[in-house]
Amino acid sequence: MFADRPRELTIHADVLALLPDFASARACLDIAEDAARAIQGRMAVAHIGADPEAMIAAPEEIDLQMLRNLEEGMPRERLERVERAFNEWKGANTARQEIPLDDCRGDLARCVRSECHGIGLVVAPAHGSMDARDAFHDVLFKECKLVLVPPSGGYAGKLLQHVVIGWKPHPHARDAVFAARRWLAAADRVTVLCIDDETDDSYQLTARELLAQLSLRGDVVAVNSDGRSVAESLLDFAGAANATCLLIGAFRHGYFLELLLGRVTRSLLSHAALPLLMKHSLPAWP
Repeated sequence: MFADRPRELTIHADVLALLPDFASARACLDIAEDAARAIQGRMAVAHIGADPEAMIAAPEEIDLQMLRNLEEGMPRERLERVERAFNEWKGANTARQEIPLDDCRGDLARCVRSECHGIGLVVAPAHGSMDARDAFHDVLFKECKLVLVPPSGGYAGKLLQHVVIGWKPHPHARDAVFAARRWLAAADRVTVLCIDDETDDSYQLTARELLAQLSLRGDVVAVNSDGRSVAESLLDFAGAANATCLLIGAFRHGYFLELLLGRVTRSLLSHAALPLLMKHSLPAWP
């Protein structure tokens, strides 16, 4: 009944580790801890999961959730796996003993809304169980939060040692940089990457203006794609520059169009070997 209200355990946090899937729980926890420490902020942790017995939804949706229980386990079993991963992580460092694990099960969208209320940065997986995929979609598209996605191969640490920003003068990219400014200010190194700049160097000019506006120090670099996709160009540069995090404006053309055409965000989510920091902005209607 009260699943869409702000949660007491997460409402005052700066960074939320959202744990819908035990397989990615450790990476989410490690990244969230580093992100919170970088800005001297507060970290919160929450498990969320769809529970057909506590949902108000169409019969077809409830039937689908009941079927997934056969493959992924009952809601309580999924929570217990996340709890084990969390307790192992918590037990490895005495400084983590005061961090509780919140739990919200039922309608997933309402749980996401309540857990993410007021949060500046949400760490969540983009792949994995049905809960993980649905929660990522809701955090990014419905709540429009700044999201930090762990790489599928695991988190290597040093989150903000070198942040690369994929830049194009578009509101999606600008909104993502503004939302991430606290973490960019805490980064050891920031590089703004402009791919296939215009002849008047407008990408680089606007990038420098944005850095100055936010009082951020960073390098502005322009490269040509040379026939590669934008995603390939971003990842090639990030690898060569030893980047530890990549910041982008997510799904500029919308989720379904990018799903069909395989555009930049979807390709990065599939192939990036480093954490992805992203934000989706709703279109501005006239």
